[in-house]
Amino acid sequence: MIYNIKHQESYSRGELLLRTFFGWLYILIPHMFVLYFFALALGVLGMISFWVILFTGKTPEWYYNFALKTNRWSMRLSARIFNLSDGYPAFGLDAVDENTQLDFPHIHIGRGQLLLRTFLGVFMLIPHIFVLYFRLIGSMLLYFLAWWVVLFTGNYPLSWHNFNVGTFRWSTRISLWSAWLIADYPPFSGRPDIEPEDQLIDQVD
Repeated sequence: MIYNIKHQESYSRGELLLRTFFGWLYILIPHMFVLYFFALALGVLGMISFWVILFTGKTPEWYYNFALKTNRWSMRLSARIFNLSDGYPAFGLDAVDENTQLDFPHIHIGRGQLLLRTFLGVFMLIPHIFVLYFRLIGSMLLYFLAWWVVLFTGNYPLSWHNFNVGTFRWSTRISLWSAWLIADYPPFSGRPDIEPEDQLIDQVD
């Protein structure tokens, strides 16, 4: 899985303040309103895909494509709401964004993995949930501190940015694994699976 949010050389103080006080109005509400229905649709497609995989052993391409595009949209939104990236997140499943990158291959997990993850996945992910809970607390602290640093300097400390992106990457891996969309059990790390050639983000843990 490739999950990267570009670390900018400088961040806009004006956008930071605008997002903080009015982001809920012009970013969060319109995007969440539309994404809510796409999330419902993804849930329905997931239930249909369960039976398709159970009987054929193959993950439907339409489920993979819809999940990939929906997760990309959600990622664009999260990157702005949590001040990891400037700019307005683009609407639409096919929209592009030069500041974010999410990709994962279309794989077939098979019937055995399908049943294992469906009925025992929650128990298998308990260690991840426990560790990620404390990591989220750390990310919220860095989110608060980074807000002030960006406000006064226009710079987001690279190590803090990497840590927070890693938290989102870890959470996304768990979600995709639970939805039968990635093959391997998620590692206990926020590190990228593949180091990006274009240096969108440095190594993160």
